[in-house]
Amino acid sequence: MTDEGGELTLDVMFEHLEKLPVPGGTRVEIVEGNIFFSPQRDTHSEIILDIVEQLRAKYPRKRVKSDVRIDYPGHLNGFATDVTVMAEGAEKTEGGGWRHQDVEFVAEVISKGTAANDYGPKKAAYALAEVPVYVIADPYQGRCHIYTHPKGDDYTTETKVAFGDDMDLTGTVVGLTLATDEFPRD
Repeated sequence: MTDEGGELTLDVMFEHLEKLPVPGGTRVEIVEGNIFFSPQRDTHSEIILDIVEQLRAKYPRKRVKSDVRIDYPGHLNGFATDVTVMAEGAEKTEGGGWRHQDVEFVAEVISKGTAANDYGPKKAAYALAEVPVYVIADPYQGRCHIYTHPKGDDYTTETKVAFGDDMDLTGTVVGLTLATDEFPRD
C-alpha cells in the first residue's frame, strides 16, 4: 500500500479500503497508521443524531458533518469523526477533502473497541490541530468529557458532565448548551 514513490499515505490506504466489502453501518478510520472498523450500535447512533439535531439549531447543515474523512496531524491520521462542525466559509481542498484547520468542534461517541483511540491518539491529534472543543460522549461511564483550550498535544481544560446534565458550551466557539438527558447508556 504505497504510492509511486514507495511511501505509505492516507490516500493510498483509503483507496485500498474503498475496494473492500465493508458492511453498511461500519465506520472505517485510520489512527496512527492502524486501520479500525467499528460497527455502529443503536446507542452510538442515537447520541450522534441527538448532538447533530441540537447543533442544527445554530449551524446550517453544510457546516455539520458526520463520518466524513478529515486528515489530522500526526502519523497517518485519517479520522471519520462522529460529529464535526466546520468553520464558517470552510471549503474543500483541491483533493476534495476538508482541512483540519477549519474544524471548530468534534464529538466522538465511545465504542468499547476503539475507546482508547478517542481518549488517546485522537485527542492528541485534535489538540495538535487546535480544535477548540472536543467532546467525548461515553455511554459506558454515562458522562461526557469536554476538552477545551488545546495546547500542544493535549487540552488544558477538561470538564465532566453526567448524562442528564447540560453541556454548557456557551463560552466556547460552539456558543450553545447541549442537553444530554436523552443520551442512552450502555
